[in-house]
Parts: sequence; C-alpha cells; structure tokens
Amino acid sequence: MLKKRAGFWLANSIMVSLLALSFACGGKTDDAADSGGGDSGGGTTAGTKYAATGNEGTVTGKVSMNGAAPAPQKIDMSQDANCAAKSKDPMTETVMAKDGKLANAFIYVKDGTTADGKKIADFSFDTPSAEVVLDQSGCRYVPHVIGIQPNQKLKVTNSDPTGHNIHALPKSGSGNEEWNESQPGGAGPITKTFKRSEILVPVKCNQHPWMKAYVGVIKHPFYAVSKEDGSFEIKGVPAGTYTVVAWHEKFGEKTAQVKIDAKGAATSDFAFDSTATASAEGGSLKVMPALEIPMTIRH
Repeated sequence: MLKKRAGFWLANSIMVSLLALSFACGGKTDDAADSGGGDSGGGTTAGTKYAATGNEGTVTGKVSMNGAAPAPQKIDMSQDANCAAKSKDPMTETVMAKDGKLANAFIYVKDGTTADGKKIADFSFDTPSAEVVLDQSGCRYVPHVIGIQPNQKLKVTNSDPTGHNIHALPKSGSGNEEWNESQPGGAGPITKTFKRSEILVPVKCNQHPWMKAYVGVIKHPFYAVSKEDGSFEIKGVPAGTYTVVAWHEKFGEKTAQVKIDAKGAATSDFAFDSTATASAEGGSLKVMPALEIPMTIRH
C-alpha cells in the first residue's frame, strides 16, 4: 500500500512540474504587439506588415502656446572651457517659443482605425535602414527632440573638442535598456537601438548636466517634431480616423482626433498653456552630478 501511494504521489508531482513548465514556456515574449504609438510595449515583428496603397494622406498643423513663454535661463558652462568657448550666450532649451509658436513638440499617431476597419496597432512596419543622428555640438544635443522606430539605428556623434557621457534613461520595465557611454572629443560615433516603443526616452550627459535630449521611439513612421514656427507634417498616413498626440517636455500632452480621407490632408492644431507644469524632468529624467562614472568607456 505504501509503495502504491508513493508511486501515485511521484506521478502527480511529475505531472504538476510538466504543466508548470508548459505554462512558463508559453508566456508572452518581447515580440507581442503594442499600440500604434504606445508609451511602452511590443516590438515590431507581430501583426500584418503594412504595405502602402498610394491612397495615404497627410496630417499637418501648428503647435502654439497660450500666454507668455517662460524666459529661457542662461547656462553656466564655466566648468568646461571648451564648451564655453564654442557656445556663445547659451540658453536653456526647455521651452523654445517664438511669436506664440512652440518648437520641439513631438507629435505622433497614438492609435486609431484605417478606413477599411483595421486597427493601426495591428500592423507591423519595416525598420528603416537610414540612421537617425544625434550630434553633440557646442555642448548641446542637436536635435533636442528626435523620433526613431524600434531597432532603427541611432548614431550619436561628437562634434565637440571635449568629451561627453551619453546616458539614455528609458523607463523601468519598458523593455529598453539603459546605457551610458563615454565619447571623447574626436572619437567615432556610438550606434545604439531601442527595442520597444516608448514616449519619450530622456538622454543626458553626465559630464555636462545641462545637456538633455528626448527620443520618441514609435512602432510606425507616423510622427514629427514641431519646427521653430510650430509647424509639423506627418506624411504617408493611411486613410482613417486616429488619435494624434502632441507631447512637450514641460507642458505634457494634448490629444486630438483626426479623420484622413484617401489621398487627403487633415489639419490638427495644438495649444499648450504657458502656466502648465507637467515637466518631463519630474519623471524619469533627473539631473545627476557632473563627472558621474560611466557604465562603459569607449576610446
């Protein structure tokens, strides 16, 4: 009797272990689909690959600011003579406004449905072969805000005669890796990729704490950054109805609904209140002490 019971318990234990292993192996992977723009989530391999039909349209608009723009603050670059020599009268870039128009807002299609009833989130998109360049010039990141697709190459260059530490700070749990690398003056480019969609990844320099940039990682190519006159243009958007978001590092987000007809053009304007304080700096981006020791050193 004892032998029978022992055999029964052993068989049950093996069955439970096999079931647990089966569930563990069948869990979600990093290739699960995310929403079209999504703050974080899936990669680009899932879903039906989008193929252009020739009926795509365009979303254009302007980003404005209600009220007086906060005055930019002078940056003290005296800690690095090379920075001070190359940058004349440097000012902060948190709010770049002129004549009531706001630059450096990141505008993207967040979600929506195409004219034939398909969700934009259900499509996958080819990874662009072109690199996106983030330069360091005058101890500033240029451009201040950029967009990129998952797995697309980000090439970080250094046009300064001084060294920098490029430190990307994705949100914890986003699926994107934090990285921090030293790049001496005259060194070759650093090439990186982001695996998952994320709005937006802060980038800073540990050597020069005033240096900041933001990288919008978007599953699809339907995004833009507002220019000095506040204007933006998103091309190649399939006919349909979408939620479009304008994001700004200080003022937060604004959303709008747009309908695009086949080969049509839709206009979506956004206006931020100058008294808003939804600053990205209160979230994942924190200014760290200068001369922080980097994770990886490149020569």
